[in-house]
Amino acid sequence: MGCDRNCGLIAGAVIGAVLAVFGGILMPVGDMLIEKTIKKEVVLEEGTIAFKNWVKTGTEVYRQFWIYEVQNPQEVMVNSSNIKVKQRGPYTYRVRYLAKENITQDPEDHTVSFVQPKGAIFEPSLSVGTENDTFTVLNLAVAASAHLYPNAFVQAVLNSLIKKSKSSMFQTRTLKELLWGYKDPFLTLVPYPVPTTVGVFYPYNNTVDGVYKVFNGKDNISKVAIIDTYKGKRNLSYWPSYCDMINGTDAASFPPFVEKTRVLQFFSSDICRKTCVHFTSPFSTCKS
Repeated sequence: MGCDRNCGLIAGAVIGAVLAVFGGILMPVGDMLIEKTIKKEVVLEEGTIAFKNWVKTGTEVYRQFWIYEVQNPQEVMVNSSNIKVKQRGPYTYRVRYLAKENITQDPEDHTVSFVQPKGAIFEPSLSVGTENDTFTVLNLAVAASAHLYPNAFVQAVLNSLIKKSKSSMFQTRTLKELLWGYKDPFLTLVPYPVPTTVGVFYPYNNTVDGVYKVFNGKDNISKVAIIDTYKGKRNLSYWPSYCDMINGTDAASFPPFVEKTRVLQFFSSDICRKTCVHFTSPFSTCKS
């Protein structure tokens, strides 16, 4: 019995030692295999997991708006009083739900080009009101005319058209009109070939953004999804110095193996510049 117990203990120790050795060997091998698989699957080419999710994101993307409504338009126009505003929002839209189009691989420089169709779907459950909520805001067409046409004679003509169209420095419009466009009554009377539709994001729906050209990661996985050019350019010609550069991704994908210390950069064509994301702290969506 003693021999059997001792033999069992010795056998267990030997097996444990062997398993420990194998574990020490297999763990780095396993890490290498995992890393190799990741490097293969994050390349932006047909057949990879990353490509499928990159073409059409599986995560819902939202854009929220807050509108500053003018509270004292008459006082401003009559007495030149300071403008008083009230913030209203958020009003939420789902965006980036359409798949990328015109996807073209370039094997010579390891890039892929595409255009991103635009669309926005209103999300009532994530908004404080509806698209038909009205706001009193600055009349962009009337306000801009004085700066675009400083000539006294042209100003006189435009002022007569403003009165004829019953327009003023301020106007009341729905959220949908302000964001996506409306026919301006003043501009429709202007006897020049000028656009008559005004909207902060007009035109948006049924249009495309791009052409984007991004690295597919085939030759260098650390560059995957990084923008090479936007509309054939690496600079926007809007901002001074570094701010004018087109850096980062389009936010649909990022390179793998990202460290917490790394600053993630992505480019937004809506604001015509890049923006950055810094890691602050981990979080969990699970509820205890």
